[in-house]
Amino acid sequence: MTASAPGPRTGADQPLVRALNVTKSFHGNEVLKGIDLDVGRGEVVCLLGPSGSGKTTFLRCINQLEAIDGGRIWVDGELVGYREEGGRLHHLTDRQVAAQRREIGMVFQRFNLFPHMTALENIIEAPVQVKGTSRQEATRRGLQLLEQVGLADKPTAYPGALSGGQQQRVAIARALAMDPKLMLFDEPTSALDPELVGDVLKVMRDLADAGMTMIVVTHEMDFAREVADHVVFMDAGVVCEQGPPADVIGNPQQARTRAFLSRMRAGETDATMRP
Repeated sequence: MTASAPGPRTGADQPLVRALNVTKSFHGNEVLKGIDLDVGRGEVVCLLGPSGSGKTTFLRCINQLEAIDGGRIWVDGELVGYREEGGRLHHLTDRQVAAQRREIGMVFQRFNLFPHMTALENIIEAPVQVKGTSRQEATRRGLQLLEQVGLADKPTAYPGALSGGQQQRVAIARALAMDPKLMLFDEPTSALDPELVGDVLKVMRDLADAGMTMIVVTHEMDFAREVADHVVFMDAGVVCEQGPPADVIGNPQQARTRAFLSRMRAGETDATMRP
């Protein structure tokens, strides 16, 4: 692959994340059709859109769980997944990819906790095994993170003894234990019962308030409206509309955006009317 694309901006205005003309296909089906996006440091970006629009695939490309087919992604000025040499791009080794991935925390729809480990053990596993942190230091930090996510009383609890919301908060603490520069959230509340959503969103709001750079795939309109600095609406693998929440959610310009938001509002109304 030739390195003909322009690089990221340099200097103080360099975004933490820059995606340029990113494409991705699965079995001939083009899922991402040229995504461009900049995410500033300390910014919260919410990705909205119907199922199948490419939001999750885009997150997975940033974290190199999927390799892009075209375009470029940079995180903190570093080209993701490739190195440039002699005007050409070469795939990084698995070890180099793993080193880049350590800088990016990801929280999935499902919690993916190790069922045979306690909450604290789940949190300290990666710092000890991957970063070489001492068990004593990792434990100290793990207890601090459990307190941060409102689970200071659950260090010895196994995932099976925790509610879905509690498991997701442990998963967030586990991602934070690696001290990432970027956090990716893939519909972190979609698998939760409605009464458990609020605690997870509070942890995410607190992270945003603390200046964590976050890209969040979500259907939680209130969260996107109140917390996001920038909202991106995706449909059929393209960015249809983006801008401040007041514009994209409050006054959408594109017909596809308006139709999606109308369906979301109808669903919220139905939910509030259920006994």
